[in-house]
This record gives sequence, structure tokens and C-alpha cells, in this order.
Amino acid sequence: MEKGYGTDLTGRLSLIGPVGAILGGLFFGALSERIGRKRAIVAAALLSLPILKLWAFSDTPLLLGLGAFWLQVMVQGAWGVVPVHLNELSPDAVRATMPGLTYQIGNFVSAGVPWLLTALAEANRHQYGLTMAAFIAAVAVALALVTALGPEARGRRFGAAAALPAE
Repeated sequence: MEKGYGTDLTGRLSLIGPVGAILGGLFFGALSERIGRKRAIVAAALLSLPILKLWAFSDTPLLLGLGAFWLQVMVQGAWGVVPVHLNELSPDAVRATMPGLTYQIGNFVSAGVPWLLTALAEANRHQYGLTMAAFIAAVAVALALVTALGPEARGRRFGAAAALPAE
């Protein structure tokens, strides 16, 4: 809408992001096995920041496509590692509940984001790219900070704290 591209080009550009997301999830998932969950999440989240300019402010379809691809590599790279990180942090008694509940709370909170971003962009002279880039930057920094300040549990053995009841 902001760039004035037709639905055909917009549709084709929207196909590029999911490819980046798949590759980002695979790459950062494997990387997290080597360097730890925290480092992989923080790295991917922070690496999304310099890509935001390419993604939000490029004027050519090629650059927008590159921005969409690389942004999704980093977004899925970070958020794709979060579920395993949450599983490893979860106590045995709630391991099946905590990551799923956390995911659903995230869905609930994020349900209003499209409305919020549209309202903010329209109040800001229809600057959708700027609004979305600022929001993504804030989320990326928040994710990196929360993750960096928390514990690392990579390699934790499941079931180690669970005791079988005596018969």
C-alpha cells in the first residue's frame, strides 16, 4: 500500500519471507546446539535490527525481497529457538504445559498488534514501514534483553528431577 505496488508483485514478494523463515529456523536451531539457546536467540534478534532499513525503506522490489528474506531468517531464527529454550527451562512437572501456555498467551497479546500498528501508522501520516520497523526493533531488543538476562538450560536432561512414586 505505502509503496504503491500491485497485488501481483505484493503476492510474489510475500512468498519470499517464508523461505527465509524456514532457513532461519534450521540454521539458528542447529547453531543453538553449538553455542546455546540464549546466544542463538540474542544473535538472531539483534541481527534483525540492521535488516529493518532494507525491509522497511527499500524502493525496489529486489531490495524489498532481500529485506523480507533476511528479516524472516532472523525472526524465525530467534523465535524458532524459543520453544526448545522454554522446554529446557521448564520444570518436569509443567514441561508439557508451560511452553504451550506461553505460546497461547503470546498469541492472545499479539492478536491486537495489526490493529495497533495500523492505528499508529495512520496517525503518523500513513508511514507503515516506519511504524512496523520501530515495533519490530522494540520487540527484538526486548527479546534479546529478556533472553540474555535469563538462565541457559541447553543440554538439560529431562526427567532427572521426577521421582517415581513408591508402591
